[in-house]
Amino acid sequence: MAFFIQTTLFLAFLLACCSIQADADTKRYQFDIVMSNISRLCHVKPIVTVNGRFPGPTIYAREGDRVIVNVTNHVQYNMTLHWHGLKQIRNGWVDGPAYVTQCPIQTGSSFTYDFNITGQRGTLWWHAHIMWLRATVHGAIVILPKAGVPYPFPKPDLEQEIILGEWWHKDVEVVEQQGRMLGVPPNVSDAHLINGKAGLFFPCVDTHTYALQVEQGKTYLLRIINAALNDELFFAIAGHNMTVVEIDAVYCKPFTTNAILLSPGQTTNVLLVANQSPGRYFMAARTYDDTALPLPFDNKTATAILQYKGIPTTVQPIMPKLPGPSNISFAMDFNAKLRSLNSPKYTANVPLNVDRNLFYTIGMGVNACPTCINGTQLTASLNNITFVMPQMGLLQAHYNGIKGVFTLDFPDNPPTTFNYTGAPLTANLGTSLGTRLSKIKFNSTVELVLQDTNLLSVESHPFHLHGYNFFIMARGIGNFDPAKDPAKYNLVDPPERNTVGVPAGGWAAIRFRANNPGVWFLHCHLELHTTWGLKMAFLVEDGNGPEESVLPPPKDLPAC
Repeated sequence: MAFFIQTTLFLAFLLACCSIQADADTKRYQFDIVMSNISRLCHVKPIVTVNGRFPGPTIYAREGDRVIVNVTNHVQYNMTLHWHGLKQIRNGWVDGPAYVTQCPIQTGSSFTYDFNITGQRGTLWWHAHIMWLRATVHGAIVILPKAGVPYPFPKPDLEQEIILGEWWHKDVEVVEQQGRMLGVPPNVSDAHLINGKAGLFFPCVDTHTYALQVEQGKTYLLRIINAALNDELFFAIAGHNMTVVEIDAVYCKPFTTNAILLSPGQTTNVLLVANQSPGRYFMAARTYDDTALPLPFDNKTATAILQYKGIPTTVQPIMPKLPGPSNISFAMDFNAKLRSLNSPKYTANVPLNVDRNLFYTIGMGVNACPTCINGTQLTASLNNITFVMPQMGLLQAHYNGIKGVFTLDFPDNPPTTFNYTGAPLTANLGTSLGTRLSKIKFNSTVELVLQDTNLLSVESHPFHLHGYNFFIMARGIGNFDPAKDPAKYNLVDPPERNTVGVPAGGWAAIRFRANNPGVWFLHCHLELHTTWGLKMAFLVEDGNGPEESVLPPPKDLPAC
């Protein structure tokens, strides 16, 4: 059986991408949004892609570079791209979430995303940020340190991106619309993918197994991204341990593990030493499911192959021992090991004093829906508010002083106090609809506690904050206790991320300094929940003078 073997050197990737750069510190890319016929798992279907590639092209840059991506939309869907984890200092115009920082790029139109990479290095990613199109429109962002600056860990011999994703046999937009019409969750994905391929345990595997060739004794940096729409994923490599050295493009204290866990939106860099007997070893990914109820999920395991150089492809690979789908103890222990590096060069600037305390409850519910077949539809809310997307960009409305697009009365606390994680409740406690933002004073320090609730069911929720990194002060199971739980906070070296996994039936406390003016989206990175309204936005005010104010909008900003 012939397998597709990909072992391209990272420097070759870098040289290829840099062949189109304008100068030493400007990287230019042309992204054409096109329909491409892609064959996976014995199915051929047209999907939305960038430059006909799935996953899409990797963006390579260095810390301090300017990146210019010209996007032209050739498909029937409106499109935006989000540069997940890039802070976009004062430049929310290019952040990308549709109707938050921009109106979408319409069919036949173009928009140029022009931004600087300031104070960041590591692995991030880009993806569509409209409807469910990020299922196939996504790719990696690799930010190297400045020239001459070494990694704070052993230099790898080779680097490789590993993108975890999902696949639907049907058009993912049709799947989502059918679920919405019925008022029920849409069908779960038909497969998980590693670098766009499902692996040996699916049909049509002869062309759909990704393989990475390694050499005995060499060290490899794997840049792992969870681009799945709705699944947290375990990842492991048979016979090999991994050393975690970075999360969400922030260096962390290294630790060794036989498996890792990534929520949708998160990235993890690991060092892999090819120190085992030469052979063929499976890399595998499958769902972590910590919900209390037996809800459907894609339980299929995606596989790829770690192939030692010189070993025939006829050798049967060894399968890793992945944690069980409901192994909550492994998930909690793994997350507890994550700590910022906090070295003299890469300090953890944890806010020790808090100016604004926020407490947001995460709820699921059922609302009336006259147009749905069942007469009802599932909904989601923060502080019992189901967010309604506007018809124009929130940032545009804020910058131009346009009234009536949003209000600034998102509550700091839930309207009703109850036993958030007790026996399941079937009422949604008066969920209301609204485009309500929370106004934050520039440079103030914010603590936000995200509390899962038992409304319909307890579920885990990966929350992503645009425009910022934040420190995860602590996570816990049960109800957050403001009198006792802050004593558990890590005030020295908490993990710094842009996406936090709120455990099912539990809470997560994060802190950040609001020093990036603009309108910034906060939402669950499970696309299903975001669709149902599990989202809101912060309006961070300008500071003093132009250097602390939102930049003017680009001239080619799309119109609604």
